[in-house]
Amino acid sequence: MHYETTVPTVTDRLIQQALNQVLQPLFDPEFSSSSYGFRPGRNAHQAVEAARKYVESGKRWVVDLDLEKFFDRVNHDVLMARVARKVGDERVLKLIRRYLEAGLMEGGVTSKRTEGTPQGGPLSPLLSNILLDDLDRELERRGLSFCRYADDCNIYVGSKRSGERIMQAVTAFLEQRLQRLRKNSVV
Repeated sequence: MHYETTVPTVTDRLIQQALNQVLQPLFDPEFSSSSYGFRPGRNAHQAVEAARKYVESGKRWVVDLDLEKFFDRVNHDVLMARVARKVGDERVLKLIRRYLEAGLMEGGVTSKRTEGTPQGGPLSPLLSNILLDDLDRELERRGLSFCRYADDCNIYVGSKRSGERIMQAVTAFLEQRLQRLRKNSVV
């Protein structure tokens, strides 16, 4: 499977937008302050400003996590468990699950989706923030300075050695707790 943007039907888009409007206020207030992407009142300029402050404080090494392909391998059960932490309505949970499992049509042939999140719909950014909030919390627990904007996450550290150690630990966390991570680097 490759990273793919899907185009939902008008009806699907309407339903996803309605879900997003109801769910966003439940989840967003508890998201990490170091998460900037696709959140009300948060933006890329704020993320850049936070990054600048980390660098000015002496943290000149960056662990750059490439989470782009991460969403191709999202385990639906893991994501749904995160959503169910705050959503108790079984009908809403079933609707989100159906959205996740909606088939893909390529070349006129429909294939069932067994993993990954559809990208391109109004609900996708919120679902990604819900899933990656566990990563944000882990980075905070470790006392790390970081900025995450959607599927881009940078961790700011004081040395290359520290960056390499953190990259290994965070990669292991993602693989064990959330999903597989394909590419990362220290720059």
